[in-house]
Amino acid sequence: MRKFLILLLLIVVNFTAQTKSDTLPSISSQLLFSKMDLSRIDSLLMNDKFHSPLYDTTQYIIKDFKNIDVSSVELSSEVLKERLLRINEKSPFHIAYNPALENVIKSYLRYAKKYYPALMAKTKYYFPMFEKYLDEYEIPLEMKYLAIVESTLDPKARSRVGATGLWQFMYPTGLQYGLKVNSYVDDRQDPIKSTIAACEYLSDLYKIFGDWDLALAAYNSGPGNVLKAIKRSGGYRNYWNIRPYLPTETAGYVPAFYATMYLFEYAQEHELKSDLPEIYHFETDTIHVKRTISFDQISEKTGISTDLLGLLNPAYKMDIIPSIKGKNYALTLPKHKVLHFLELEDEIYSLAIEDEAKREKPLPEYFEMDKRIRYKVKSGDYLGKISDKYGVRVSDIKRWNSLKNNRLKIGQRLSIYPKRLK
Repeated sequence: MRKFLILLLLIVVNFTAQTKSDTLPSISSQLLFSKMDLSRIDSLLMNDKFHSPLYDTTQYIIKDFKNIDVSSVELSSEVLKERLLRINEKSPFHIAYNPALENVIKSYLRYAKKYYPALMAKTKYYFPMFEKYLDEYEIPLEMKYLAIVESTLDPKARSRVGATGLWQFMYPTGLQYGLKVNSYVDDRQDPIKSTIAACEYLSDLYKIFGDWDLALAAYNSGPGNVLKAIKRSGGYRNYWNIRPYLPTETAGYVPAFYATMYLFEYAQEHELKSDLPEIYHFETDTIHVKRTISFDQISEKTGISTDLLGLLNPAYKMDIIPSIKGKNYALTLPKHKVLHFLELEDEIYSLAIEDEAKREKPLPEYFEMDKRIRYKVKSGDYLGKISDKYGVRVSDIKRWNSLKNNRLKIGQRLSIYPKRLK
C-alpha cells in the first residue's frame, strides 16, 4: 500500500511539473486534476501512511507575526538578504528573502530571544544524534531544526490533538513507522527511535515531491494538501508560490523553520548564546536491565538524579523501566556512572523486590496497544458505547477517523486502535 501511494503521487506530481507553464497549467494538467478527486487522495493519505503528524502548530510558531511590531529590531533588509543568500548557497532548501520571512525572523528576535539560551543548550545533546541519522538517510542536516519547530526539543511534548515527541507523531502514523506504545513505554518519546521514524517519513515525502521545501510542508499538513496547493497555484512548485493555497498552520510552519535556521546560523551576530548543557550526547551510554526497576530505585542506589534519568530516558512514561518477555528495554546513563550502576545492579534489583513486596497496589498491567481493527457501525451504536467497548476515548475515535461530530451511520466503518477487547 505504501509503495502504491508513493507511486500514485509521483505520477501526479511529475505530470504536474512537466505540464506547468509560467502562468497557467496546461490543458492536459487541468484535465488530469479534474478527473482526480484530490480530497479523496488527501483523505486516503491522512488515514493511511501519510497521516499528518502535526495538524496544530506548537507554541513556538508565532501565528500573528504580520500584526507584531518589529520596528525596534535592528536588522536591515539589505543585511538579511545577503545572509539568506549565503545560507541558500550551501543549503538544498530554497532560502530566499521575502518580507514575510523577514517579519518572522524579526518576531523571534523581538519576542523569543530570551528562550534561545536554554533551547541552544538542548541542541548540544540532541543535534549530534539527529545528524547521525539524517546523514544515514541522506536527508539534509538542516532538517534537525524541524524538531525545534515541532517540539522545541521536548521529547515529552504533546499537542492538543495527541501528536507526541520530538518529531510530533500521531499514534497511527507512529505505529506505521515502527513506533510502539504500551502502558509503560511510548516510542514516540524515544529520541533515537522517533528520529529514525522521522527520517523514514521525510524520505517518503521527498520521493513524492523531489523537493525538500515541499516535503517539509507535507510533513505538517499532509501531501494531499500540498498537491492541492500546487494545483490551485497554477502548477507552481516553489513553496512561496503555493504558500497562499496551503492550510494556515503550514503557511506559518515553513517560515518558522527557515527563521530558526537563520537564527542558529547567525546566532553570534544576534548575540544569542547557549546556556551550559546538562549533558552532551557523547557522554552517555546504554545498558539493558534484567527486571522491572524505577528511576527512584536507581537514583537511591547510584545517586543519579531522577531528573537526569528522565532527561536521558524520556520514553518511559511512568519513570519505570519494564522487563517484559520478548522485549528488550535499555537504560541510558551518563558514561561515568555505567560501571557504578553495574557494581550496584544486584542491590538495585533487591530494592525493587522489597518495594514490590510492600506495595499494596500492583503496578499497571502491561498491555501493547493493538494494531488497527475495522469496526462496522450497527444499529444502536454510538461513540460512547464503542469507546467503552475498546477502552479508548471518544476523542481518539474521532481523531482516528477525522470525524467532525458524533453522528454515525449504520454500516459506517471506523478505524479503532483498541486497548482492550470485549
